[in-house]
Amino acid sequence: MDKKRVIKRLVAGQSTTDGAGVNLTRIIGSSELNMLDPFLLLDEFGSDNPNDYIAGFPPHPHRGFETITYMLNGKWQHKDSAGNGGILEDGSVQWMTAGRGIVHSEMPIQTDGLARGFQLWLNLPKEKKMIEPAYQDIGSKQIPIVKEKAGTVKVISGNFHGTVGPEQSHTPVLILDIQLLENSELTIPLADGWNVFSFIYEGEVFAGQKLSKGQLAVYEKDGDVHFKTKDNKVGIFFAAGEPLNEPVARGGPFVMNTRGEVLKAFSDYQEGKFES
Repeated sequence: MDKKRVIKRLVAGQSTTDGAGVNLTRIIGSSELNMLDPFLLLDEFGSDNPNDYIAGFPPHPHRGFETITYMLNGKWQHKDSAGNGGILEDGSVQWMTAGRGIVHSEMPIQTDGLARGFQLWLNLPKEKKMIEPAYQDIGSKQIPIVKEKAGTVKVISGNFHGTVGPEQSHTPVLILDIQLLENSELTIPLADGWNVFSFIYEGEVFAGQKLSKGQLAVYEKDGDVHFKTKDNKVGIFFAAGEPLNEPVARGGPFVMNTRGEVLKAFSDYQEGKFES
């Protein structure tokens, strides 16, 4: 029998605001869990009150990592300094590689109704931090869904039982949206040594111990993850990644390997070099 990966710690997100006043929950990138290599940040946003999201995220810069925005519900627009633009709708993904530098905005098109989803920051390895910026809109119909007896698994990136997600990152990862039925069981096979988390956004599930809505579980580095439900359906945002094991220097929207590189990013941005 395959070894089951053990939960190392549980993390509760911290309420905060970002952008021009968007209310959200920061789960990774907080004082409780600064990062989980190669994942730098995980935010959950979700509200049917437009006052919580209507101000959006006006133009702001990034360098040195990738952002993955997964929209469960809502309609937002992306624009950036590389000339890219796109609409993020129910079930779709926006994958942006900031690389050497990009300025982008994410603004709601909707004026009411539910806006709910996640943004994940994925670090770039040292040799790729200054690559050209890139952007891809991934519509919900482009994301493969694996139908299991236990429910469904949307493969956003990586390989799950031979089904490969539409976007392969510069850092090896597996990113899934798992929907489990009542009284079901599902095992996620994983490479030993990878860092793994699961965030429960609906219901509760057993994975060696009970996990409730709003909890993020961080696992030990060997074995597979096994989920078991009882009398409720469950939604899980799941990610696993190969650690880079490199120095990390943060400065607001910039993530590099040294403090000097972060300061250079601020200087380049102020000199307008992200716009070219």
